[in-house]
Amino acid sequence: MAAPFLTHPLRSAADLSLVMAAIGNARVVLLGEASHGTHEYYAWRAALSKRLIQEKGFRFIAVEGDWPDCFEVNAAIKQDEVSYGSAAQLLQTFNRWPTWMWGNWETAALVDWLHQHNQAQAPEQRVGFYGLDVYSLWESLQAVLHYAEQRGDGAISAARQAFRCFEPYSADPQEYARAVAFVSEDCQDEVNAVLRALRRQAAERFPANLPEREQAFAAEQNALVAVNAERYYKAMLRGGGASWNVRDEHMMETLNRLLDLHGPESRAIVWAHNTHIGDARYTDMRREDMVNLGQLAREQLGRQRVFSIGFGSYQGAVIAGSEWGAPMERITVPAATRRSWEDQLHEHTNGTDALLLSAENKQIPRLQQPLGHRAIGVVYRPQFEQFGNYVLSDIPERYDAFLFIDQTRALHPLAIHPEASGPPDLYPWGE
Repeated sequence: MAAPFLTHPLRSAADLSLVMAAIGNARVVLLGEASHGTHEYYAWRAALSKRLIQEKGFRFIAVEGDWPDCFEVNAAIKQDEVSYGSAAQLLQTFNRWPTWMWGNWETAALVDWLHQHNQAQAPEQRVGFYGLDVYSLWESLQAVLHYAEQRGDGAISAARQAFRCFEPYSADPQEYARAVAFVSEDCQDEVNAVLRALRRQAAERFPANLPEREQAFAAEQNALVAVNAERYYKAMLRGGGASWNVRDEHMMETLNRLLDLHGPESRAIVWAHNTHIGDARYTDMRREDMVNLGQLAREQLGRQRVFSIGFGSYQGAVIAGSEWGAPMERITVPAATRRSWEDQLHEHTNGTDALLLSAENKQIPRLQQPLGHRAIGVVYRPQFEQFGNYVLSDIPERYDAFLFIDQTRALHPLAIHPEASGPPDLYPWGE
C-alpha cells in the first residue's frame, strides 16, 4: 500500500508557522488559488500575507489585477488618513468584468488592515499593493496622457499620438486586434514611443525618496502595460499559447521592476491563480510551450529565493460566470474527480483542512506520477468539469507547499453583499 501523505492540521493562522519556517529567507512568496471566486483562498492568503509583512518585513503585495485600479488602492492605503470613504467604496474602482475578483469583502478587509498597518510606518516603509496584469490597455493610456499633461513634459506628444491611434477601439481592445490583423498599420510604434519618452525622463530625473519615485514609476508602468497589451491582444487573435506567454512574461517583468523600485533587500508577496504561480514545467502546459510566472520567477531569481504555495479544495461553492462577460453566479463545485489530487487529499485527511510541505512529500510513491489538479477560472461550467478543469501536475515540484481546504464557501462580492447590509461574517475560524 502506498505511503500516506505527510500533512499538518490547518485550523487558524497559528498553524501557518510551519510554512513560515519553510519560507525562510525567500525573497518572493507566490500565493495561488484554484479559483477566482472562493472565500477560503482569499482568507488564508490574507492571513499568511499579514504574517509575512509583520514577521518577515515583506514590502508589497502584487496581484493578478490591472495596474491602474490597483495603484489607486496602493495610493489610498499609504495615506495618513482615510480619505476614500470606506474600503468597499474604494474597491468600486474594479468595475471591469470580472468585478468580483477584487471588488469583494475579503479584499476590503485586507485593504483596511494594510492602511492601519501603514499608519504606523514611515512613508518609505509603507506596504504597497500593485497589479501585475496586462489587460488595461485603454485605461493605462489614459493614465499616461493625464500624467504627461499634468507635468507638461516631453512625453505629451508621444502620449497624444498613441491615444489617438487607439481611440477608435477604446471600447474593446480585441476590436483593435481584429482591425490590424490583415494590414500593416498598427499602434505598436506609438506605444513604444511613449515608453521610450518616459524612460528617458526617468533617467534624467530620479527623485530621492520612494513616494516621489513611485509616481514616475507608475506612469512608466502604464506605458509598459500599453506596449505589452498591444502585443497580447494581437497574439490572442492568432490563438495558441503565445498570448498566455506575453501575459505571464509581463507579470514577471512587472514583478522585477517592483523589486528594483523597493531596493535590493525588498521582499514581495504575489497573489495569482495556481496556473500562474505553480511552475509550468511540472504541468501539461509544458507540452504547449507555455511558461508562467512561477517558472520565470524560479529561473530569474533562483529557486531558493522563490517559495510557491498552491491552494485547492474538494468541493463547495464558487463565484464565477457561465461564459465570458456573463453575470456572476454562486455555483456549486462538485466533489473532485476520482483519483485527482483533491480527491486523494480528501480521502487521506478524512475531509479536514491540511497543510503540506513539498520537501516532506517528494518521495511519496503516489506522487511520483502526474495527478489531475483542479483549476477553475472566471468562467465555470461544472457539468463539463472533468473535460477541462484538471491540469496534470507533478505536485511536489510544481509547488513548495500546498493548502488544502476540504469544503469551501463562495467569495463575497460587493455587488451581491452591498455595503448597506454590512460586511458578512468572513472569518468564523478566526484570524
